[in-house]
Amino acid sequence: MIKKIAILGPESTGKSWLAEKLASHYETSWVPEFARTYLNSLQRHYTIQDIEFIAHSQFHNNQLASEKSIDIYFADTEMIVCYIWASYANEVVPESITKLCLLQNFDLYLLCDIDLPWEPDPLREHPHKRKELFDRYVAELEKRNLPYTVIKGLGNIRLEHAVSSIETWFKNTSND
Repeated sequence: MIKKIAILGPESTGKSWLAEKLASHYETSWVPEFARTYLNSLQRHYTIQDIEFIAHSQFHNNQLASEKSIDIYFADTEMIVCYIWASYANEVVPESITKLCLLQNFDLYLLCDIDLPWEPDPLREHPHKRKELFDRYVAELEKRNLPYTVIKGLGNIRLEHAVSSIETWFKNTSND
């Protein structure tokens, strides 16, 4: 059975780097963050409809990877990210994103801590809100009773922490 691992967290916490490194470590595939590609091509400020489109596209890309993978794959974002983004940007989450949150089925969530220094990027919006957003991620994962671990550390220490967490999770779930 395929193991599906989602990487999530506030902006500038190393999600894309970690997804790519984990895929390399496990010699498997990873799904890039669709929002980055989409927003880079947008010639205006995004709207809530854009967030919905991004959510549907990311969900679709994650589903395709799930169907093509053999053992394990990593997703550099998923629907909880879109849910929190929509709620923060718009205060009301579209029903379509809420439904996608219920439809996705990751086995493990790696929540990237805010211990990395902020890296400016034209697509990043909230350098002083990372703690608040991190707390929202924790609250959502716990409310939904989803298995997660917080990933900390700089550079390869972060990667080693993620690998260790995944290996521990593998051992604990192989007995089920």
